[in-house]
Amino acid sequence: MMWKRKSLFWMKVERRMNFKEEYQKRIDTIEHILRDCLPEPEGYQKLIMEAMEYSLMAGGKRIRPMLMRESYELFGGKSSIIDPFTAAIEMIHTYSLVHDDLPAMDNDEYRRGRKTTHVVYGEDIGILAGDALLNYAFETACTAFDKEPENSGRIGRALQILAKKSGIYGMIGGQVVDVKESGHELPGETLDFIYRLKTSALIEGSVMTGAVLAGASDEETAQMEEIAGKIGLAFQIQDDILDVTSTTEKLGKPVYSDEKNQKTTYVTLKGLEASRNEAARLTEEAVTSLKGLGCRNEFLEELLRRLVYREK
Repeated sequence: MMWKRKSLFWMKVERRMNFKEEYQKRIDTIEHILRDCLPEPEGYQKLIMEAMEYSLMAGGKRIRPMLMRESYELFGGKSSIIDPFTAAIEMIHTYSLVHDDLPAMDNDEYRRGRKTTHVVYGEDIGILAGDALLNYAFETACTAFDKEPENSGRIGRALQILAKKSGIYGMIGGQVVDVKESGHELPGETLDFIYRLKTSALIEGSVMTGAVLAGASDEETAQMEEIAGKIGLAFQIQDDILDVTSTTEKLGKPVYSDEKNQKTTYVTLKGLEASRNEAARLTEEAVTSLKGLGCRNEFLEELLRRLVYREK
């Protein structure tokens, strides 16, 4: 019933704001920034640059850079200082997917509807392409110092956030526990820990970076972190749901991969309906908190909802 109410809500929003059109405009902007930031394939190391481009430009929803830019605008940001960080967050996310797909991890052959990087370039270049994207992400983000040296304090803080949220206290930390705990049933507390680090951390880092670069206060940045934490958890729960309810054609990657890898998920732990209700609850709490900040971004509010009530 709750999902039907959301469909009616979307119809009202579409009449007021053409969300799909606005979403595509933002995708186009992000794609342009990514292409501008990629290195030109040349020299003896040309192969790794080609593999980086293959991985980064494979499409996708571009959720994290979009959240970053919308958060930046939410707090009044207007300059191009956000552009290098836009590219950096997507490079970090992409490197994690490239490594996730490797035979030693999930051993997936398709991602975003086409062959994974290690299948096309080999496992050795797959590993190096992920490494290269991670390193180049921070190389790219650091160009913000050249753009606005007068805002070096904000830029430095943003870099700290990206590093922590993608590292051992964030995404990598969650991945480690996820890998080591596969193969047996997990308690809900451990599963929440994995999801909050593995998925939520990078989403938190996205909105926090946007807020910091725009000059948001420490309190406002902390509020954005809390909002993104709930959205990240809800997003991962929906990912669990889609793994058993969607198709490979829709998702662009294999379904039932969690079952194949013997992973505990919200669906296996709580069931399909309870998982849907939990994702809905977390999302509505996050949107309500966002509205309470005192500054509005209607597109961002709707984006948060659609991230969770998505079909692919």
